[in-house]
Amino acid sequence: MNRREFISLVGVGCVVSSLPATLTACNPKVADNPSVPSSSAASSDGFQVVGTVTDLDKNGQLLNEKLAVGKVLVIRDMTNAGQLVAVNPTCNHAGCSVAWQPGEKAFVCPCHDSKFASNGKVMQGPADQPLVNYTAKITGNQVLIKAV
Repeated sequence: MNRREFISLVGVGCVVSSLPATLTACNPKVADNPSVPSSSAASSDGFQVVGTVTDLDKNGQLLNEKLAVGKVLVIRDMTNAGQLVAVNPTCNHAGCSVAWQPGEKAFVCPCHDSKFASNGKVMQGPADQPLVNYTAKITGNQVLIKAV
């Protein structure tokens, strides 16, 4: 391979490797849609948008895996529907994602059946550490969390 062929291949490689970033930056659905929470957007008081109250009420839970703090799962507090419970849904036993099971009134891990109370505390092992909790609030139609 001579020098001219090498430089041509490197130039083509640079153009091709920058294409995904260029397409993402020019996508108006990502750049201008306020209903899509940004992974790094935090307000001056440290709260981040997880999603909408509409989605929370429709689905019974709200999961966002793209926040700066990591994964966040939000449900309404079982004792006070005006309050929210927000946890990192990663089970400390094997790293699986728990899901809220309203019938069991618990976050349940699908891997080894660990169960966590609505406050994140372990109800049944093999997990031995509680889920990480976040402060959560509603502002307008937005569900917000803040890492404590």
